[in-house]
Amino acid sequence: MKPVLDLVTKLGPARLAAMAAVTMTLIGFFAFVILRVSKPDMGVLFADLSMSDSSAVIRDLDARGIKYETRGDAGQTILAPRADLPRLRMDLAGKGLPGAAGVGYEIFDKGDAFSSTNFVQNVNHLRALEGELSRSIRAIARVQAARVHLVIPERRLFERDRETPSAAIVLKLMGDLDPSQVRAIRHLVASAVEGLKPERVSIVDERGRLLADGARGTEADAGAGMEEKQVGIERRLRSQIEEIVAGIVGAGRARIQVSAELDLNRIESRSESFDPESRVMRSTQTRSEISITSGSEGAVTVGNELPGANQPGPAPTPKDSTNKNEETTNYEISRVTKTEIAEGGRVKRLSVAVVVDGAYVPGSDGKPVYQPRPADEVDRIAALVRSAIGYDKARGDQVEVMNLRFAETPTQVEFAEPSLVQSLLSPSKEEIMRIVELAVLSMLTLIVLMAVVRPLLKKVLASEPIQIAIASGAGAAVAEALMVPPENTTARLVDFAQLNGKVQAETVQRVVDMVRASPSETVEVLRNWIHET
Repeated sequence: MKPVLDLVTKLGPARLAAMAAVTMTLIGFFAFVILRVSKPDMGVLFADLSMSDSSAVIRDLDARGIKYETRGDAGQTILAPRADLPRLRMDLAGKGLPGAAGVGYEIFDKGDAFSSTNFVQNVNHLRALEGELSRSIRAIARVQAARVHLVIPERRLFERDRETPSAAIVLKLMGDLDPSQVRAIRHLVASAVEGLKPERVSIVDERGRLLADGARGTEADAGAGMEEKQVGIERRLRSQIEEIVAGIVGAGRARIQVSAELDLNRIESRSESFDPESRVMRSTQTRSEISITSGSEGAVTVGNELPGANQPGPAPTPKDSTNKNEETTNYEISRVTKTEIAEGGRVKRLSVAVVVDGAYVPGSDGKPVYQPRPADEVDRIAALVRSAIGYDKARGDQVEVMNLRFAETPTQVEFAEPSLVQSLLSPSKEEIMRIVELAVLSMLTLIVLMAVVRPLLKKVLASEPIQIAIASGAGAAVAEALMVPPENTTARLVDFAQLNGKVQAETVQRVVDMVRASPSETVEVLRNWIHET
């Protein structure tokens, strides 16, 4: 214990304070390195949680004893060890966590229906309907969150003109919705609410963009439908052309643009045609008439009118008979009535522009050299494009295919099975960050050891006095000579010179005995001497 106290006394307070500071710094540094290396890699377990869902998930993780981190003011984002993420998500989903935001029809599972008023029942029914619609809308792709507001007018007695319901929807999206998805949401909500029409549903996203206007009528919806149809036709034709051309010139070596002009007019025509050659007897009417008439009894003359004239007797008169037959036949002529309705949205004209890159052949220096494509190859590509779009010259369709050099040069990529060495040399992004982190910590540790610890140890070891305990006699003289300060080299030589040969032999013998008795201590002393020299 005394040597330790002597060493502490000789070091002094300043040196002891420096050693304590360095020791604490090293302990803290190595503790940080160990904790940082042993800390598990964290990943996002859930994001954008409500406060109730976040607290429920945290309570479950605490009960399991799983380390986690929270981000955000209200803990909306929860991080957990990346290796445990799939298992944790499945376990929490089995417990209904995180719960769906909003309340649905389960609101009627709580409370007493007999004690609640009619107003409370109506409000709860409206809340439940809004919550169920929000859950249904969140099931659509790219919809992260949804909130539904319904306005259902109260039905009154003896009311003739009833107000129509309306709805407003606020969406939080991951990306953009297609027009068809917006229409699907409107029809979904309209189908779930009695009396609600799709055009009375307004949709707004989290950035305040109006996706669907509830004040617009069917004409505006029809216009939007035509625009969507035009975009769909252009996209479909572009995909067909790209699939054909890319197989010839290579992927990414063609640029295609399709413009479709649609006829938005709605045409309704009616026509009626007759076929005189094709007739069918419809009805026949026959009429027969016979008429018989007789003449007067006598002839009227002047003599018969004179007074006293003799009246002649009746003379026979001839009879007149008439026989009349009439037949009427009605024929039905073949008649065709045709009604045609051509809805708007027909393709009026197509314009297609295709630019293909040339071919690249290896040059003398091994670098790719551009080579334009032959004209006949470009013509064949144009013929294929015309066939793909259903080219109609009478309609005024235009197809242009040109060969131009692209600004970027294609790179040749060889697809081969990755070997073990390639797999090790191609780590993932997380592995690269982990390797860099460990390398930086290792370099910092090495720098601290070489720049701080090693000089400090040298300084401490150099300041320790080297003592050898020798019993008595001439050994004391040798010890006294050895304890002389290093700078007084002349005095030490004089002291040794004053010793006779007999004393030197006795001293040497005692040193030999000490070495045999304590070999380990002797080796340590020799090492210190060698280190000092």
